[in-house]
Amino acid sequence: MTILLRYASLRLPVLLLSGLLLFSSLTRAQTTTVTGTITDAATNQPLAFANIIFVGTNIGTTSNEKGAFTLSATGNFTKIAVSFIGYKLASRAISPGTSQTVVVKLESDSQLLNEVVIRSGKRERYRNKNNPAVELIRNVISHKEQNQLGNYAYAAYEEYDKLQFSLSSLSTKIADRKIFQKYRFLLNNRDTTTLPGKSLLPVYLEEKLSDHYYRKSPLRDKVVIKGSKRVDFGQYFDSNGLSLYLNRMYSKVDIYSNSIFLMTNQFLSPIANSAPTFYQFYLADTIVVDKTKLVGLNFVPRNPTDMLFEGKMYVTLDSNYAVQKINLTINPRINLNWVRELQIRLQFAQNTDGRYFLSKSDLLADFGVNKSKGGGIFGQRTLSYRNYKTDEALPAQFYDGQQQIVDASAATQPDEFWKANRHDSLSSAESKVYTNIDSLKRMPSFRRTMEALTFVLAGYKSFGAFEIGPANTFYSFNPIEGFRLRVGGRTTPELSKRYYAETYAAYGFKDQRWKYFLSGTYSLNNKSIYQFPQNYIRASFQRDTKIPGQELQFVQEDNFLLSFKRGVNDKWLYNDTWRIDYIHEFENHFSYSLGFKNWQQAPAGGLQFKRVGDDENTPSPTVTTSEFSVEARWAPNEQFYQGKIYRVPIVGRYPVFTLRFAAGVKGLLQGEYNYQNLTATASKRFWLSQLGYSTVTLQGGYIFGQVPFPLLTIHRANQTYAYQLNSYNLMNFLEFVSDRYASVSIDHSFNGFFFNKIPLFKRLKWREAVSFKALYGGLRSENDPQQHPSLYQFPVDTRGVPYTYTLNRTPYLEASAGIANVFKFFRIDLVKRLNYLDHPNVSSWGIRARATLDF
Repeated sequence: MTILLRYASLRLPVLLLSGLLLFSSLTRAQTTTVTGTITDAATNQPLAFANIIFVGTNIGTTSNEKGAFTLSATGNFTKIAVSFIGYKLASRAISPGTSQTVVVKLESDSQLLNEVVIRSGKRERYRNKNNPAVELIRNVISHKEQNQLGNYAYAAYEEYDKLQFSLSSLSTKIADRKIFQKYRFLLNNRDTTTLPGKSLLPVYLEEKLSDHYYRKSPLRDKVVIKGSKRVDFGQYFDSNGLSLYLNRMYSKVDIYSNSIFLMTNQFLSPIANSAPTFYQFYLADTIVVDKTKLVGLNFVPRNPTDMLFEGKMYVTLDSNYAVQKINLTINPRINLNWVRELQIRLQFAQNTDGRYFLSKSDLLADFGVNKSKGGGIFGQRTLSYRNYKTDEALPAQFYDGQQQIVDASAATQPDEFWKANRHDSLSSAESKVYTNIDSLKRMPSFRRTMEALTFVLAGYKSFGAFEIGPANTFYSFNPIEGFRLRVGGRTTPELSKRYYAETYAAYGFKDQRWKYFLSGTYSLNNKSIYQFPQNYIRASFQRDTKIPGQELQFVQEDNFLLSFKRGVNDKWLYNDTWRIDYIHEFENHFSYSLGFKNWQQAPAGGLQFKRVGDDENTPSPTVTTSEFSVEARWAPNEQFYQGKIYRVPIVGRYPVFTLRFAAGVKGLLQGEYNYQNLTATASKRFWLSQLGYSTVTLQGGYIFGQVPFPLLTIHRANQTYAYQLNSYNLMNFLEFVSDRYASVSIDHSFNGFFFNKIPLFKRLKWREAVSFKALYGGLRSENDPQQHPSLYQFPVDTRGVPYTYTLNRTPYLEASAGIANVFKFFRIDLVKRLNYLDHPNVSSWGIRARATLDF
């Protein structure tokens, strides 16, 4: 017995060790690894975020943006199951204990994503109450703050940004045509992998590598750009302006923000505070990835025509309730112009402290005039993030200074730099874009084509250092000049980036007078005067006609279409204006300008400068003023779409403030009056999520001193048939004058919120717009010609009926209701004038139209 016990005691460790070795051997033998891709069976397009699990377990993973996946675990697995909302469940037999590759093609299900319902004998109504999916999303919403970088005192990371544009669905036969044979090197550079089922021809690419630094208190974001590279089309496109416009269209997507701005529209995030009101949420599945339990949530709009996303997200089932992956797309029925397809894929990686940070963002959009067929434009913006560091403070002085710093060598980094620092390599087609476009812009036939397009679209014909235009001012007409011809032009940066000149000459065949303009500009910072930040001085002289109350610009654009006006329009001015202006902008978007103007006004047509006692034969004198002015403007975070010789501000979410002070000096260069004019303006666009957006403008002004009516504030009127946002569209020219005033203008677009819910009507894709304008003003007794006969009398018509009025105690009111997005380009407003209807030649109703370009 003793021997047996000793024998057993000796065998036990041996057996235990042998068992462990055997178990270890069996474990290695039963490690099953499956790699593969998930695609749409009909289109071969990869399916991102498809679910792959070992059958009979909750061990699984999801496919990436290219439809690829790897699933590996220990166990006797013989089958995988693949599911994706909107597709039929698929399963594949696998061999346990081996590594293998599979390709799974999912077939579309007849029940699409936006038609998800729950059935239990009968159709059940969707409810938020007692819905576990809604409870989960509310946990995500309540934990949003802790899952953002803004929750840390300090944060830093590296960002790689790639933006590319391609021509999509361009026929492959086009390269065989004789006329395009010389462009074959470009046309044959096709990409058929990014968007399966479509052939893409890359034509634009830009890359940027930068370090980002964040400080919570005091709040500061700083960016250091280490590398920057993009396609350059030469003189025909402004690279900075094109890049800014494309980056605005393809904005960075922050899923934790309540609203996501894309394609000039605002979408409500599926994890916005109000998301449960506008979205429906459904529990999809539960999987384990890297030992983290994830819950899948499908989401669809309650109303499929609202500006909302649909898709799927995975949420960590831990104390963070963080989004680990999300795939966003849109319903084709929403009121979004020209967008055939939109996909957004975000992936988050776990940091060392357990939080999830964005690791990759991929935004893909396919555009076309026809949403179902024909050629189009495909764009993709990919952002990749790595090297996250949190709560590591840098010296305080590091965060001072400019918000964005560009390394001196950023734009000239060699190819070796990009090969070593790109977060992902370029595709074969992308890698040839830079050299292909360089070759293209050197071809004479391409240059001739671009010059023709520039003239048709921009109205200018370039001759290198000088260009002639704009074409829409070559011919116009008005009651004073009759038939008017004009020709002009300006120098371009090809002549000089420091010196600019602009001129035109015009002749009126009715008044038989010449008009002309000449200006010279000197850039003090050796940059284009149209490039931010501006810093230049300009001197100019202009002799031309003008409608009283219209703000005189450096060049008066007498557009042919604006020749058509309603009502009586015979009271004009002849102006001689000498000006010198200095403009200085700063990186923080504060700017100021200093100016001097000597301005001589002479009446024209039915307008006269008459005092009490003057008879009909008394000639009308001129009014001459010498005026100094200073203006301050602050437009935080303002952006521009700019070409080489123009610049257009892009309306954003930040306010714009302007304060202007002008002072007339009597006796200086024949100036006749002493006065001071103070004007303040504030404007802001308010985004109201699903209810659209409102643009609100407040303005006020006060004139100190005694002046005749040509120097009073002549309120902006509009007698054209074009709807003007900054004018009173049913007010006549010269109808109201004031020496003090306050005004408010509200223009709201509902973006189709109501129209999209009306059956059949919603097919038109129209959008609602409303506006309201109020103007309150007055005139002090010292500026009233009835009390001071030495002042010029207010204008009267041919019958002696007063033509110009003051606002007294009643504000001028105007409202309109409009339909926007008519034929995708036009807005048509029905305008109502609410008071002062007893004035001569006024209309209480009017229809006005304007062209707009919105997605």
